[in-house]
Amino acid sequence: MSSSLCDTIWLSEKRKNLLLLLMEGPRDIEQIKTSLNVTSKAMMPQIKILKKQGLIFQKENIYMLSEIGKLVVGNMLPLLNTLEVIEENKEYWASRDTSVIPHEQFMRLGELGECMVIEPDLNHLFDLPREFTENLIKSRCIMSLISYYHPLYPSLYSRLAKSGAEMEVVLTKPVFERLRNDCMDELEILLNSENTVFKVCEENLQLPTIAVTEKFMYLCLFDRQGKYDHRKVMSFDASALKWGRELFMHYKELSREVIEI
Repeated sequence: MSSSLCDTIWLSEKRKNLLLLLMEGPRDIEQIKTSLNVTSKAMMPQIKILKKQGLIFQKENIYMLSEIGKLVVGNMLPLLNTLEVIEENKEYWASRDTSVIPHEQFMRLGELGECMVIEPDLNHLFDLPREFTENLIKSRCIMSLISYYHPLYPSLYSRLAKSGAEMEVVLTKPVFERLRNDCMDELEILLNSENTVFKVCEENLQLPTIAVTEKFMYLCLFDRQGKYDHRKVMSFDASALKWGRELFMHYKELSREVIEI
């Protein structure tokens, strides 16, 4: 029975797509044809197979998932989402050091949804990505972990603090020391901002950057050799924002708040 169910689901793109469609809600045949861009002649044999397996049933002219169908499709979705995330940028994920992501959360990588890998050209290798800075400036609620110093970060984050954005910023101790030595004015703006929670993590973090706002999630990982290659991942999906906030909170709990210099 198990093998037969696997064949039913995975050996036909039409059946798989119909199950995913019905997960969104019941449909009649006209809605199915329109959504999946199929004909009745092509679809009816697949519907018959799914009904025989007990995955869907028909009530008058409406098709819907059975309880078993909901169970099966509900467990299909995480795998399909994970495959989609990896397939879009297979080389990137294969070359990343993902050990910095807690195991249970890494197993939910599919929640990143429709994400893009930002790879700068040689003329902008040391710039912050435009996609990041433009969206960050428009954000009003920001969580950001930074474990490497970038010369543009002090002015960018102090500007956000002065604009009244609510921020939680976690730095590693070396980055904090660099700010204290080279960017005292910007550091004081951050520390004096009523809307900014400023923390320092004294552990050696191998996660270069994560930033999460109400608009996007931005993630930078080292490669498997521990090298920084300027590539970042960015997603605007709601599930990615939730995933990113969870990762930020994991590292925030390892940090202590700084009240004054």
